[in-house]
Amino acid sequence: MDGSVDIKFIITIGGILFSIAGAAAVAKSQIARLTELLKDIEQRMRKADTRTDRIETKMETQLGTAKQRLDVIAKMMDPPTMERRARESERTAVTLEQLDKMISKIESRIDKND
Repeated sequence: MDGSVDIKFIITIGGILFSIAGAAAVAKSQIARLTELLKDIEQRMRKADTRTDRIETKMETQLGTAKQRLDVIAKMMDPPTMERRARESERTAVTLEQLDKMISKIESRIDKND
């Protein structure tokens, strides 16, 4: 019986070693699959980061352009500029009135001379 116990023990040890080897092979396969999955996820994230960076750059450019345009419009519409333009317009209107009066006087003199 002593010899059979040794054989059973050896068979049991062999079965355990075989199970461990099988589990190691399965674990190695799973690790390889997870590694590939992680590489794929990393690649996708890098592409998404690149797209996000491009979009952010484009938005910053567009916002910068819009801000510049808004600044130009704000400078055009600021009170001192508007006041200056109003004075210029008034001056032009007064000058036109004076010119109209002068033309009328000249026309009336020409009519009198005819």
